[in-house]
Amino acid sequence: MQKTLKRYFPIFVLPTLIAFAFAFILPFVMGVYLSFCKFKTITNAQFIGIDNYVKIFADRDFLNAFWFTVKFSVLSIITVNVFAFMLALALTRKIKGTNLFRTVFFMPNLIGGIILGYIWQQMINAVLLQYETTLVANATYGFWGLIILMNWQMIGYMMIIYIAGLQNVPTDLLEAAQIDGATGWQALTKVKIPLVMPSITICLFLTVSNSFKLFDQNLALTAGAPSKRTAMLALDIYNTFYGRMGYEGVGQAKAVLFFIVVAAIALTQLAMTRRKEVEA
Repeated sequence: MQKTLKRYFPIFVLPTLIAFAFAFILPFVMGVYLSFCKFKTITNAQFIGIDNYVKIFADRDFLNAFWFTVKFSVLSIITVNVFAFMLALALTRKIKGTNLFRTVFFMPNLIGGIILGYIWQQMINAVLLQYETTLVANATYGFWGLIILMNWQMIGYMMIIYIAGLQNVPTDLLEAAQIDGATGWQALTKVKIPLVMPSITICLFLTVSNSFKLFDQNLALTAGAPSKRTAMLALDIYNTFYGRMGYEGVGQAKAVLFFIVVAAIALTQLAMTRRKEVEA
């Protein structure tokens, strides 16, 4: 059976590889090339070297968006994973209504980002209007609005992954730790967390990538207001490519740089957390 699979493996994989090449590899390579061009359409691209990349670092909006995205990502990654792990710990105990709570906490992840953005915009503005202000009147309000939205949407999804990891922790190890006199905190830090590291790796990767790539929620909640001070990198790239005439190449260069930064951070995180994974 194995020999047959190996013999016909290329035939079965070929359609998927062709689709992947046309849908991802070819557009990606073309996008990298266009980042070195000035163009309005791909048929009239003119190679101009690194001029587009030089313009990026002279663009104050891009630098503001970069630092805003970094601050947002760091805080959201920490809060989402801490709260999700705490919920997972609570919902892996023998309490009534556990399945109901798991379902309720997971449901926000099923709602589209645009819809979530507009819902939370109305909710937050309803509170702020009592103080005669709005979500887009101050960049701080927009920042914390995005943090709240991100947590509300992602915590339930990460919680499910942490629950799966906690349920796979061998009970005999926990019983042995209890017999040896380990406290609840020691059992958590010395037994549970090391054995849940594969789940932590996955959750960190997902929150890192989703935080940096956040677009639709940002567009719906603040659209970068006030004065583009709450625009994240994905929204800034969109505004550059589609909102500034003659800056299509700069927008494409920003997208390539964005990909490199997110890929580097995500791969570094994966390498660091995988080193700490242990086997039961």
